[in-house]
Amino acid sequence: MVKTLILGAAGQIARVTTDLFLETTNLQLVLYARNAASRLKPYANEPRVSLVDGDVTDGVKLEAAMAGVDGVYANLSGDMVEQARTIINAMHNAKVKRLIFVSSMGIYDEVPGQRYSGILDPYRDSALAIEASDLDYTIIRPEWLNDLDEIAYGTTRKGEPFKNPQAYVSRKSVADLIVKCTTVPGFGIGESLGVHKV
Repeated sequence: MVKTLILGAAGQIARVTTDLFLETTNLQLVLYARNAASRLKPYANEPRVSLVDGDVTDGVKLEAAMAGVDGVYANLSGDMVEQARTIINAMHNAKVKRLIFVSSMGIYDEVPGQRYSGILDPYRDSALAIEASDLDYTIIRPEWLNDLDEIAYGTTRKGEPFKNPQAYVSRKSVADLIVKCTTVPGFGIGESLGVHKV
């Protein structure tokens, strides 16, 4: 890959991931967020980064931001179902296939002994929309998060019980998985990966 589009780029995981991309890869990055110029100011003078101010539900702007990118990484909140549908549409129109989409643990009732209420519906429904698409997707389902400067994680696949769900995994660990999914050909395609602390 040469260029990646990051949606929800002002979010906490996305910022850690952006830093890891810049430290460990040669990728060009397109950072897409509302009020991007003010919220992503630290990246404004980075030569490998371009900033796009936009809402993910604006399909025209989103499709334009996808011009020339090899893949999309989305880390969103809000109306995730509408956002997922807009992303799928824009990717089809822009002829981009690779999508990495961050969701949440618990969307498949995969956490032993836990039943999550409707709070996870947007995460579950957006993941289902992506799984039903013909994109080369990876859904990432992290557990509770912390800001430790460490990479220490394991993964489970859809249909497997979530491991160590009471623990906290670092945002840097999630970022490492996103970088792997982006840079290692074929890694994680068609999979939904739970991410837990080890």
